[in-house]
Amino acid sequence: MKTILLYLCLFFCSVSVFSQEPPSKKTDIDKYIDELLLEEQSLDELLASFINFHFLYLSLNYNSDTYFSGRDIDIDQYNISPQITYMHSKGFYASVSGIYYSEFIPKWDVTTATIGYGKSFGKDKIWRYYTSLSGYLYSDNNIDGLYNGNISVGFGIQNKNRTLGSVLSGSYYLGSDAAYQIVSRTYANLKLLKTKKHHLKIRPQLSIFTGTQVVDVLSDTTLQGSVISQNNVFGLINTQINFPIQYSTNSFDFELGYNLNFPSEIGTETDLKNTSFFNIGISYLLDL
Repeated sequence: MKTILLYLCLFFCSVSVFSQEPPSKKTDIDKYIDELLLEEQSLDELLASFINFHFLYLSLNYNSDTYFSGRDIDIDQYNISPQITYMHSKGFYASVSGIYYSEFIPKWDVTTATIGYGKSFGKDKIWRYYTSLSGYLYSDNNIDGLYNGNISVGFGIQNKNRTLGSVLSGSYYLGSDAAYQIVSRTYANLKLLKTKKHHLKIRPQLSIFTGTQVVDVLSDTTLQGSVISQNNVFGLINTQINFPIQYSTNSFDFELGYNLNFPSEIGTETDLKNTSFFNIGISYLLDL
């Protein structure tokens, strides 16, 4: 198949070269193709041109409620997250995103810049790995315990039809206190409708968040009584289930989702309630 594709490409290249003055003999074209076949470097560049592309992905997501690690903070507010992502077929990507909270002051909380690299490999390209570096720029830098950014690595696998997959990722947060998080995501990609211009699919996802959390620790002493100190404790933080429905047409994607949080008690936390929210998203793919 590759040989046939190569000859077709070379044929069309030959047609364009000789379009202004067609060769008088068929042997001239055959000789030209033979010369190209002997030039390995030129062939590599030609084949690379068919897979060397890049694009921008613009997205805007609205969440009906705001929870942190699945926990209710007793503030009724929505949030909006715009993002612009550059991606290259070689595996490089970069993005800038932010988040707006309806009730916080300032409302624009943080801007995040990310650079990374990811690649699929193995038979049928079912395996994938990625690594990224992110930096945070806060609107209000007077908050204690802010992190400067994080370093993330991830490893995933999906089936040949791209309908089921799982990703395991880890992030180390850069700041005054060491913190890290491990996330396991299992997802499905089920097509409900597929035509030439319209696609409708559901993409359920189960995410399990574990990591370090700062908690108050109560210790008893005979002379001073009870003393409260803070320790970093590693454990299960939150389990989240997402039910998004995505409709695609041309370069646009529209998403409507329902999300459930099942936060886990850490340290002195008790009686945590499950939380839920809706999300609406729109995105556009711009081919460069």
